[in-house]
Amino acid sequence: MVRAGVLAIAMVAAWAAMAAAQEPPPTPGAAEPTESAEPSPNPHAGGLADRDVLTGDWGGLRSTLEDHGLRLGAIETSEVLGNPTGGVRRGAIYEGRLEMDFDLDLEKSVGWTGATLHANAYQIHGRGLSANDLGNNILTASNIEAARTTRLFDLWLQQQLLDDMVSVRVGQLAADDEFFTSLYGANFVNSTFGWPAILASNLPSGGPAYPLAAPGLRIKVSPTDQWSFQTAVFDGDPAGPGSGNPQLRDASGTAFRLDDHPFVISELAYAINQQKDAAGLPGTYKLGAWYHDGSFADQRFDSSGLSLANPASSGVAATHRGDYGFYALLDQMVWREPEAADQGLGIFLRLAGNPADRNLVDFYGDGGVTYKGLLPDRPDDVIGLGVAYANISDAARSLDKDSAAFGMSRPVRDFEAAIELTYSAQIMPWWTLQPDLQYIFHPTGGGAPASAPQGPAIGDALVLGLRTTVKF
Repeated sequence: MVRAGVLAIAMVAAWAAMAAAQEPPPTPGAAEPTESAEPSPNPHAGGLADRDVLTGDWGGLRSTLEDHGLRLGAIETSEVLGNPTGGVRRGAIYEGRLEMDFDLDLEKSVGWTGATLHANAYQIHGRGLSANDLGNNILTASNIEAARTTRLFDLWLQQQLLDDMVSVRVGQLAADDEFFTSLYGANFVNSTFGWPAILASNLPSGGPAYPLAAPGLRIKVSPTDQWSFQTAVFDGDPAGPGSGNPQLRDASGTAFRLDDHPFVISELAYAINQQKDAAGLPGTYKLGAWYHDGSFADQRFDSSGLSLANPASSGVAATHRGDYGFYALLDQMVWREPEAADQGLGIFLRLAGNPADRNLVDFYGDGGVTYKGLLPDRPDDVIGLGVAYANISDAARSLDKDSAAFGMSRPVRDFEAAIELTYSAQIMPWWTLQPDLQYIFHPTGGGAPASAPQGPAIGDALVLGLRTTVKF
């Protein structure tokens, strides 16, 4: 991590020296600026209520760097969450995440047409509600919850080709940056509305998604404004095999593993009315599929065909070569505020499925509604109501029934679901406050706590919280 930091500082210093030494020559044939030309508005300038970042333009340095292709940013997301009822215990937590971003437009900086270098890192602090009070439930209560550490996340180079019809990205990537993403689902706090629980629960180490990215290659082709297709291949286990929390097996995010079975995901998207002046309402529809080439343990039977709950069982689960799944997504604005581009009522729906014999969750669905600009004097506020459902697979459920038949009484898991009501208030362009309410049904799918597996099921949990986000 130290070597990576030194290398990054050296790259920035070298770039800054080149930028300071000379301005890029004018483009041949470009029109000369006139005295009457209006300067472009600087979003970083102005008072606290006007600029888009808390720290402003750094005396003009920030906008100068961006003119030469370098963008630096930091976002602190902090929250308090508590469960006054339910879970394995009642409690409250504080957690936070400082995200640091580095983007370098290589065309502006060194003349490399269509190329971009991106890196971001996290400083994760506090403690998570799901890990501490909800029994490590499936639908994690917060999308910033993770083990406390400072870690590299993304580190990639992207190249645009054929007049931007083709995009190639290579390096350390995260699938949840681009795949299975919902525009309207991104407004919610519960993590499942981002990287859905059916993937986070079933893939090794949770898959290449926050907080663990993985080395990979992504290719995206956009032959028209409406149609696009993207596919990516990743190292199939970001943290590598082992026991315990996978996030602690690669606490720095610099393992850069390349020798695990591959994970491949592909997505076809159709987008309509995306232009600001489009007459119709914008919408996006996606179909996706994924395949993992590794070995996956059977959820019920051992290698000899006996139930894993049978005292005569070897206790070693049968294995299946490979795993796969499919998903579909809809994002659609259904009503727009007059003379507004993105204010109005939007809906989203996501559905996914995969085999039951080798996965804890075999069916998943989420959906909801959001409204941006509901209050006349609050055009950037967003209110949302979302619902998510993760079905425990028939194989895992049957194992619970087998346990009861062999005298090991324990709850039979069936599903976990969550309802979330949230409101994101734009206090200033760089600051949002987001009160949040969740109700989680059947945490861990209706199972008992890990500390008392034959005890009663974990109680349904009411989760209350407040999040603040500041852009520096």
